[in-house]
Amino acid sequence: MSALRALLTGCVAGALLCTAASADAARLYRWKDKEGYTQYGDQPPQPDQVAGGDLDVMRFRNPPSALVRLRLEKQGLRYQAWADNLMHGPVEVQLGFRRQRSVHSAPTLPARTVVPARSSVLVANISVTDPLRGGDFELSLDGMPGDPASQPQDYEYRIPFDYGRVRVDQGPGGRFSHSDPQNLHAVDFAVPEGTRIVAAREGLVMQVESDFDKAGLNREKYGGRANFIRILHADGSMAVYAHLRPEGAQVRVGQYVRKGQYIGLSGNTGFSTAPHLHFVVQANRGMRLESVPFRMFGPLGQLQFPTDR
Repeated sequence: MSALRALLTGCVAGALLCTAASADAARLYRWKDKEGYTQYGDQPPQPDQVAGGDLDVMRFRNPPSALVRLRLEKQGLRYQAWADNLMHGPVEVQLGFRRQRSVHSAPTLPARTVVPARSSVLVANISVTDPLRGGDFELSLDGMPGDPASQPQDYEYRIPFDYGRVRVDQGPGGRFSHSDPQNLHAVDFAVPEGTRIVAAREGLVMQVESDFDKAGLNREKYGGRANFIRILHADGSMAVYAHLRPEGAQVRVGQYVRKGQYIGLSGNTGFSTAPHLHFVVQANRGMRLESVPFRMFGPLGQLQFPTDR
């Protein structure tokens, strides 16, 4: 019979956390049935289904910031691979084999699809090609926030804090950390730690990370970590407010915020040289995040950001 193993996987890209997903099997049960075949499942078998009490329980850990979860359901001689979206916004997923023997999938893997907010989508059916000889496989599921079909529109963003003095430490294309696609059009505002941050545009809170308390210039150690809030806009674009104070988020996932609403406190977490707010507008461009240009306005009109390209 077929063997099944769900593996954890994820991705961290650039100077901001863009946590991708995990495969999920908190517990996976393995036993021999009365005919001597090894069976696997995510639910414990009935006592009369197990031969000689031969039951193993394998445990797996899911990362706390998972965007999606891989769920496997057995249907006769095949398995259904479902992607569960845990977020309050769309997520694109890609399902692939880490290893396979004597199995095939429909559709052929790797396969991508978009899972709407707080819902599930059947991504693929996995079947054993020779039920008598059996087969085995390992799956991985990656996820990226946003819908790749989104078309960001022109919008007049407001400064994401109370006005006063505006100082930019790093503008679009900055060589320090704004050279990768997902941060190319980002702006770093030099604001004291604890500055009240407000929403630059109305939208739905899609993601909140608020429990990281480290900072430094070690890119390998801190480059993928920072406290941040991700807000989904009506056109499918997403604003990220990053390097917030630990426990500095003042909103929750699933909450709708209006333009100018207080959402958190600035800080100095992650890959950072000094307290500041990293602001960027991103869109999913097919299992990858890319920043998009934006226009921002203050009391004196449109801001002109320095560039370093």
